[in-house]
Amino acid sequence: MENPKIAAKFPKMVSLEPGTYYWCACGRSKNQPFCDGSHQGGEFTPLSFKIEEKKDVWLCQCKHSRNKPYCDGTHHKL
Repeated sequence: MENPKIAAKFPKMVSLEPGTYYWCACGRSKNQPFCDGSHQGGEFTPLSFKIEEKKDVWLCQCKHSRNKPYCDGTHHKL
């Protein structure tokens, strides 16, 4: 299995409205941390996650978090 591309070694804080979102798992999206379809033809697929109420979240951009799509600080170890 190939490793994802590290998009950034820091999380991105985003304010999200209720709805379903697709987090980039491959690291190739130009719309980090969200999927833009750049994974096509590879072994990665985006991770869907649902937000129930408007809130601010810190999303992982290093792609190695154990709590995907949320940052868990793993980027400090890379």
